Amino acid sequence: MSERALNIAVVMDPIASIAWKKDSTLAMLWAAKRRGHRLFYLEPGDLYLKDGRAMGRLRSLEVFENDPEHYYALGDVEAGPLAQMDVILMRQDPPVDVNFTNAVHLLGFAEREGVLVVNPTQALLTCNEKLYAQQFPQCLVPSVVSCNDKVLREFHAEQGDTIFKPLDGMGGTGIFHIAPDGRNIGAVIEQLTQRGTEQIMAQRYIPEIKQGDTRILLIDGEPVPYGLARIPSAGEVRGNLAAGGRGEARALTDRDYWLVDQVKYSIKSLGLIFVGLDVIGDYITEINVTSPTCVREIDAQKGTDIAGMLMDAIERRFTA
Repeated sequence: MSERALNIAVVMDPIASIAWKKDSTLAMLWAAKRRGHRLFYLEPGDLYLKDGRAMGRLRSLEVFENDPEHYYALGDVEAGPLAQMDVILMRQDPPVDVNFTNAVHLLGFAEREGVLVVNPTQALLTCNEKLYAQQFPQCLVPSVVSCNDKVLREFHAEQGDTIFKPLDGMGGTGIFHIAPDGRNIGAVIEQLTQRGTEQIMAQRYIPEIKQGDTRILLIDGEPVPYGLARIPSAGEVRGNLAAGGRGEARALTDRDYWLVDQVKYSIKSLGLIFVGLDVIGDYITEINVTSPTCVREIDAQKGTDIAGMLMDAIERRFTA
């Protein structure tokens, strides 16, 4: 536990628009408040750089539990250096576009002044959530990344059932399932690659998606013992909750723990504190480092305190 109250700022999309019932960032803020830490709020547009220093239009933040109509209160804007903060939680949702990466670059200036950014800015810039997983081929189904029509068609011809998806999507957006007959493959490739100008990913379809796409949360490389299986609704191949999937918390399997062991040392070496693995059947499909979710659903079903575990990991960095 931390020996002192920390100044913790959160960079997030507008707090007034979050889903109160399931928002993971809100769980983190509640956990921080319970421990007596001081909270501050920023939206990405509140970050700026002045004379080489990271600055922010900061507002004090109060959060309240068990009241969906009144779950936060903001103070007045006070502009100042981000170096006033001990910790900044970067919880802006993807897509990882130029606005996201610019915000991360600005937070990097605060990091150089000693602020702990969760997750570290260099890792956020380096670890594309789909491409990072490709470093662990022993954990993957056959896959290819390309913007070339011929390469993508050849992969589909080899694999049959294939999933095509953009590299910067979230929540299941832009995912297409192409059956062995290749129906509509040309239109899908054309749309996703923007006529051959943008790299996309193709993966062999994993039929176990019908039993769920499991989110496994790691804190300092160690797994929470339960994952959230996001089970697709009828007629869907996407289990994402944002795409209508149903969440069911399940104990991790031996295979899940094996997959974690394959990636944990890399995750630790990059300083990643909070990570989400997406697992379908026996395979990792993505490694999420930007703003992993599913905290609230697992806590509600299994009585865990995942945000509290995350605060433990953060506080350890301030304990002599």
